[in-house]
Amino acid sequence: MGKTLKNRLELTGIYFIVLLMFLIISYPLLWTISLSLNPGSSLFSSSLIPENWSLVHYKWLFTDPSSNYLLWYKNTLFVATITSIASVIVVAFVAFAFSRYEFVGRKYGIYSFLLLQMFPVLMGMVAIYLLLNTVGLLDSLWGLVIIYIGGGLPMNAFLVKGYFDTIPRDLDESAKIDGAGHFRIFFQILLPLAKPIIAVVALFNFMSPFMDFLLPRIILRSPEKFTLALGLFNFINDKFANNFTRFAAGAVLIAVPIAIVFLFLQRYLISGLADGATKG
Repeated sequence: MGKTLKNRLELTGIYFIVLLMFLIISYPLLWTISLSLNPGSSLFSSSLIPENWSLVHYKWLFTDPSSNYLLWYKNTLFVATITSIASVIVVAFVAFAFSRYEFVGRKYGIYSFLLLQMFPVLMGMVAIYLLLNTVGLLDSLWGLVIIYIGGGLPMNAFLVKGYFDTIPRDLDESAKIDGAGHFRIFFQILLPLAKPIIAVVALFNFMSPFMDFLLPRIILRSPEKFTLALGLFNFINDKFANNFTRFAAGAVLIAVPIAIVFLFLQRYLISGLADGATKG
């Protein structure tokens, strides 16, 4: 009886925590959606449940000549897609080398990855700014892509390398006996088995440009090259008279491509969780 009561209390506590976290997460989300449906532009006159809800702000984003929202959306999708694909390729090769080969500097290279994870990219922004200016990539989307790829390399490579280490080396040896080379082992054995962690890297690198504001703010200068985070900021500064409702409408639409990519990669993420539970 005592054990049953204890289990029920633990289960109740778990449900309470989950419900509390759900409320904390859903409250600002509901306010953002409601704000985007409120007429007018003021934040203080808006309500959580709009009396006369309207899609006028969404229409303005796509049809008004003064709106650059579609251009910012295209820029962000370009940066996010290239960053995600390039990061997966670079990280996979780097992690494969550190996981499967012995070479001079391998041990210290791994330590360097651990050390670099402690410092954010912004700590080197002065050097990055000067370097991009020297090579002519300042105020360029390609310059932003390079920073995202390089900035996320240590953390991502360390994660993927750790996943590769869990794959038995016996598979490599068996493939070598059958005449497989290094690239065949990498593409036909390791990568298919590492799809869950590859999906995580692809998803996180795709999400980053949609949510990052500081790096684009420092690097990009031309309005036609702004990303969504940087462009939407203009809706809530003095120049645009604090259009919080338009800002909310634009922010809601940011979730669309991220949700599509997440749904596409969901099966790989779930299979990784299932594999982890089976191994555990």
